[in-house]
Amino acid sequence: MAESSKSKERQGQLGLSYPMLTKTNYTAWAMKMRVFMQAHNVWEAIDPKDPKANVDDKVDKRALAMIYQGISEDLLLTLAERKIAKEAWEAIKTVSLGAEKVKKAKAQTLKSEFESLNMKDSENLDDFCMKLNGLVANIRALGETIGEEYVVKKLLRAVPSKFLQIASAIEQFGDLEKMSVEEVIGSLKAHEERISGQVDSKEGQQLLLTEEEWSKRESDSGGKLLLTHEEWLKKSSRSGQQFGNDHRERDNQGGHGRFDRSKVKCFNCGGYGHFAAECKKIKEKQIATG
Repeated sequence: MAESSKSKERQGQLGLSYPMLTKTNYTAWAMKMRVFMQAHNVWEAIDPKDPKANVDDKVDKRALAMIYQGISEDLLLTLAERKIAKEAWEAIKTVSLGAEKVKKAKAQTLKSEFESLNMKDSENLDDFCMKLNGLVANIRALGETIGEEYVVKKLLRAVPSKFLQIASAIEQFGDLEKMSVEEVIGSLKAHEERISGQVDSKEGQQLLLTEEEWSKRESDSGGKLLLTHEEWLKKSSRSGQQFGNDHRERDNQGGHGRFDRSKVKCFNCGGYGHFAAECKKIKEKQIATG
């Protein structure tokens, strides 16, 4: 019964859905396949701990079967002469990454792109870090060595001025030789959140200041700076009424021309053609409130 159970478990493992290799996803495909094969204890067929030791035939066949499930039929036909898993794996790597000279050319191109990469002020930190890590992964997949410390220093140089304070602090007080890229990203994200909170606070303070200035201009000399909505409506009503009386008096005294009400702006609703004291919205509110 125990042997039967193990057999079913192995069949279930081989029935899992493996990632499919395409023309552009070799790096990600190889990473996923390696983890799958390590989980199934067959990665030693590809990368044995002892190169001189013979790989168990059953382990090798299981590893080869897993590779076959992750490639297209066209590529499978090119591997017909590869009898062991390691040979098949290396053949796929060669086809996907190209010959050694092509690999080096690709690596140099990616390195140049990595060196010139800089984060824009409007760019999202997560998107930039994903782009950076993607370049690093592709460079390493081509066989080039790029250390964690080197990537950390590049990240700190590539961020915009809003991260200058935290980047400088990390460079001065952090141990860059032991620090991981993920740790730096976490510190940058925490700093970004603090900056965001400060900006929101400043915008609120600026809005309040504008309201204070406006209220001060609208209030009587020596009056309080902030008015309630009801006080403002009453003040606007009195101002509009006085303004209308002044113009009517000027007309009665023979002023120049007739007063043009179409240019009068209501301080309550913002419309034209009437004063705040005549505004229908104030009357409707007074009726509603009793």
